[in-house]
Amino acid sequence: MKNPFETPERRAFRDSLQSFVAQEITPYCDDWDEAGEVPWSLHQKAGALGIWGFGIDEAYGGLGFDDCFMRAAYSEELARCGAGGVAAAINGRMISIDPIARLANSDIKDRVLADIVAGRKGSSLGVTEPGGGSDVANLKTSARQDGNHWVLNGSKTFITGGMTSDYFVVAARTGGPGLTGISLFFVEADTPGFSRSSLPRKMGWWCSDQATLFFDDMRVPATNMMGAENKGFLAIMENFNLERVGLIAGMLGMMKACLEDSIAWAQERETFGQKLIQHQVIRHKIAEMSARIDAVEAYLRMICWQVNEGQMPVAEISKAKFFTSKACEYCASEAMQILGGAGYLRGNRVERIYREVKVMAIGGGSEEIMRDLAVRQMGL
Repeated sequence: MKNPFETPERRAFRDSLQSFVAQEITPYCDDWDEAGEVPWSLHQKAGALGIWGFGIDEAYGGLGFDDCFMRAAYSEELARCGAGGVAAAINGRMISIDPIARLANSDIKDRVLADIVAGRKGSSLGVTEPGGGSDVANLKTSARQDGNHWVLNGSKTFITGGMTSDYFVVAARTGGPGLTGISLFFVEADTPGFSRSSLPRKMGWWCSDQATLFFDDMRVPATNMMGAENKGFLAIMENFNLERVGLIAGMLGMMKACLEDSIAWAQERETFGQKLIQHQVIRHKIAEMSARIDAVEAYLRMICWQVNEGQMPVAEISKAKFFTSKACEYCASEAMQILGGAGYLRGNRVERIYREVKVMAIGGGSEEIMRDLAVRQMGL
């Protein structure tokens, strides 16, 4: 489908991403998945492409500009390797970079931001809690002021990059109930009172690390508060919307991988004296997969255009998130049917995507939360 928003710069960026994924990721991602980790050198190679520099000042190694189409292209092309754990492993920093760049004091930015953007150091965002999930308004981790320090107590969980990150942006309650009583704090992994443990035996994303973080009378300097007191979460709400755009684009890449592998297999495999691709039932599956891909791609392009125009279409992003997760589940299931037993064996894109598709319906805001948010944005 022709892209009316294509420019030479965006095309060149996508070409560089495709080459990077083909050379540096696809040949190795299955081995990384089985080993349960990616080499740290991959973080630095990815950082050299500038993929974490959108909206970040050049003084910190950023690109000095932002473009939602390029953000989406990165997520889509990375996902086409078929191992979602690779993206999770290196992108834990993605949703913490912007808060650090916008809200941290200049001393913190000067000390850590360039290393994070370049992939030399890792960072993560700590919001989700063991007892709350997506219910951020009920956040329990507390922070009380003690002289020129804040003392944090509580825990976070499902923190992507939590075991390997050096720096964290942590949400804690400093005021009353609800979203308006939450502040953000910059936390370093070697802070006394901070500890973490790995989440074991995940269904998918094997080569990424997710962790539970613990804060036990952990003291941080008062200057580590990021942004205004009790207004921290409100200051990063747009950050979550951009994360969801990236997840939509990633699912689009997964869907395209499923379609590509389904067509390749159907053109090669023979049953009942003819190629699979000649059976009407298979042709209809491929047509339906392609149609859903086109719908998601058109939806994503319109969202990216709106973001670039200075809007943040929260309702459309929310609807696209749950619409795409359902479409992605469909494509993964149909691709598995087309590949049959071959798709069920570990070591191929369809098998990994089939395993990992469910986390896309949960992470970054569950389908249920997205539906509720969409309706509220509609004024109902």
